[in-house]
Amino acid sequence: MTKNKNFSAISLSRRAALAVAASVAALIAFAAPAPSFAEDKSIKVGIMSGEDEDVWRVVTSEAAKKGLKIETITFNDYTQPNEALERGEIDANAFQHQPYLDNQIKQNGYHIVRVGYTGVWPIGLYSKKHKSVAELPESAVIGVPNDPSNEGRALRVLQNEGLIKLKDGTGILATIADVAENPKNIEIKELDAGIVGRSIDDLDAGVVNTDWALKSGLSPAERVAQEPIADNPYRNFIAVKEENKDADWVKTLVSSYQNDTVKAEFDKVYKGTGLSAY
Repeated sequence: MTKNKNFSAISLSRRAALAVAASVAALIAFAAPAPSFAEDKSIKVGIMSGEDEDVWRVVTSEAAKKGLKIETITFNDYTQPNEALERGEIDANAFQHQPYLDNQIKQNGYHIVRVGYTGVWPIGLYSKKHKSVAELPESAVIGVPNDPSNEGRALRVLQNEGLIKLKDGTGILATIADVAENPKNIEIKELDAGIVGRSIDDLDAGVVNTDWALKSGLSPAERVAQEPIADNPYRNFIAVKEENKDADWVKTLVSSYQNDTVKAEFDKVYKGTGLSAY
């Protein structure tokens, strides 16, 4: 009988100890901070194919250190990344400046917002036939991008160099219809942004986006003019759907780009033709 009483007492003590341990564990679990959002978070980011893929490999590595997994989706056409983002096929994109996005929103009603700047690529006037703007002949043929935001940007380069004058009050979305004065009677040829640089041999000059200039094999030595960098409205950025702009993963995505490690790769890849803009 005594033996059974001792056994019962020991069993009760063990049960009590287990109950206390379970209560303590529950309290610790309740008090512990919630797991990081990024532990199971994977996102898709749309970028343009080419040099930016090298930069985003480093961004992806930086994000992985913070628990955010990035899959980059490459595009070859400027119109596709915003459409894919609006449809939810990707979670973010990084390829455009604000005038371009504003025009896309106006045309398509997208619900897309800027969340963090990346870089700026000053657009330039390139020529393989002439060493300076002054050498451009009468009736020179000059190619410009035909998409609304970049065409206006290109025309401002020509205006800054005294080749044309735009109508007073013309905004950043200027077109050739807004040319008020053309003293050299230059022919402005509208081409797809990706075609201008590749057509440079057939033109007297062309206004080419820096990324397309690199893809077309154009060098800084063939750039005879460039837009001003100060107060440049054409800084590129990371964009997301408006509903996600305050999400924690967005903050992590931006900080994974805006750091010295990525800047070093950016400078290496773009060789000074692009500048970090944050």
